[in-house]
Amino acid sequence: LQYGIVLDAGSSHTAMFVYKWPADKENDTGVVSEHSMCDVEGPGISSYSSNPPAAGTSLEHCLNQALRDVPKEKHVGTPLYLGATAGMRLLNIADPQVSDAVLRAVTATLKTYPFDFRGAKILSGEEEGVFGWVTANYLLENFIKRGWLGEWIQPQKKTLGAMDFGGASTQITFETRDTIENPRNEVMMKLYGKAYKVYTHSFLCYGRDQVLKRLLSKLLQAESYQETVSHPCWPMGYNKSLLLSSIYDSPCTETERPSLAFNTTVTLVGTGNGNLCTLHVSKLFDFTNCSFSHCSFDGVFQPKVSGNFIAFSAFFYTVDFIQTVMGRPVHLPSDLKDAAETICATNWSELLQKASKLEKRLPDYCAVSTFVYLLTAKGYSFNNHSFPNIAFQKKAGETSIGWALGYMLNLTNMIPAEKPSSHKSMLYNYWVILILLFVVTTLISLVTAICLLRHSKSSII
Repeated sequence: LQYGIVLDAGSSHTAMFVYKWPADKENDTGVVSEHSMCDVEGPGISSYSSNPPAAGTSLEHCLNQALRDVPKEKHVGTPLYLGATAGMRLLNIADPQVSDAVLRAVTATLKTYPFDFRGAKILSGEEEGVFGWVTANYLLENFIKRGWLGEWIQPQKKTLGAMDFGGASTQITFETRDTIENPRNEVMMKLYGKAYKVYTHSFLCYGRDQVLKRLLSKLLQAESYQETVSHPCWPMGYNKSLLLSSIYDSPCTETERPSLAFNTTVTLVGTGNGNLCTLHVSKLFDFTNCSFSHCSFDGVFQPKVSGNFIAFSAFFYTVDFIQTVMGRPVHLPSDLKDAAETICATNWSELLQKASKLEKRLPDYCAVSTFVYLLTAKGYSFNNHSFPNIAFQKKAGETSIGWALGYMLNLTNMIPAEKPSSHKSMLYNYWVILILLFVVTTLISLVTAICLLRHSKSSII
């Protein structure tokens, strides 16, 4: 076996994935799988802006696990990558020198380990979207798969669209035959000899955590930054005091920062009003301006969604909460809308009874469910016909869906542009031998049966 390690340095936390694959199958597919994973304790590396060395130190626990998960004799040849996403993109906008310092700190830590470290970089939103699309379709064998004789074949089925909802950004990526009017949204790829025209867009500041900060800012703005402000998306019976610095410490909210002192405290009181919550969340989108034939929101071109989609990360967690905790089905956009209204109308003590283990994120499910409804139904224009084509999933088989696997497959050239030179796998020879044995055994059995039948007839005569 060979191994590869990818650290997914997201905005809210970092996860480490260890992948494995048979050493003689590098240019085939359907063979790379998740060997193990580890969640780094603490927040994402972008939150260590005031103490960059601590960003590197935070990774040590999971890297030490990798030392155990990967056989010692394989350490030196195991590629190690770190990819940072929207949290670091935001930090890079706010202070490029600080983001460089954080990357230098994590690089210094990664270089102390015996793996084949191949770099730490900030991914663009488009890279994040496309690599997530590659991961999903690779795992579901939509590019190439093993036939029943062990040969590699290209299945005659369409690729899946991919929808990712992280802490600081959200991405939508799908194959399309339509004209992509904005060249920035078009990616042409050739995988296993087949060309793919893919639409992708990443919306910075539309990840879960940043949406909640932007919503808080809008609510404070609407009530002129009073000491006590009602929060229609928080449940009745829940209230919390926050420092303005915790809301306006992001490029996503800094343009709305009031002239009040950063250490000013405001108290938000939950009112559990679903309609009012929807009204405020919808203000986070701009559905009016569009210089193309069709836009999703904020003037961004998007062709009509088509085919099946897989929605992961916070999309999965939100819909899973609705289905498992609230006990409601999600088949149509109206189901999502109704479920969000039900969550908003449920008081704090009742929510705690239902899911005490989720206490930290529990107050925000009303707002996040409302946001997911508006994003999918109004933003991306999924309707009663197309919405049922979305599968909300965390994994494909035993492997997590996200950009990390696609990123490693790309950097290690494990998905070639051309068809694999050997279309038949090693198993083919074994299949041939087994089939020949089966045929010979069947013939012997038939001959034996005929002989016995003749013998029995002659005995009777």
